[in-house]
Amino acid sequence: MSVSGKSDQQILQLLGERLRRHRLRRDITQEQLAERAGLSVSTIKGLESGRGRLDSLVAVLRELQQLDGLEAFLPDPGISPLQLAERQGRPRQRASGKVQKSAAPRKKKPEADW
Repeated sequence: MSVSGKSDQQILQLLGERLRRHRLRRDITQEQLAERAGLSVSTIKGLESGRGRLDSLVAVLRELQQLDGLEAFLPDPGISPLQLAERQGRPRQRASGKVQKSAAPRKKKPEADW
């Protein structure tokens, strides 16, 4: 699914359509899904049309046995360099914002080499 050229609303509609198709593949009505996920039918309809809250989305994904898809959807970025330094007991380093001059001036490369 290439979504980079789509608007936010188009992406939400696409996600809603995919939820609907997963529900239909499992041969579950909106009413059945709402009851099993502990949500209202209007919430299910809203999610399938690209509207809704994240907690409702998670409940529906859980019921449709699609929670594993969240790992591919939004993978864990891992530990940040700041957190790593804190865990190792090093003081936080910050960029000074100042440009340092090098000891020896660099030679300019001819434009053809760029």
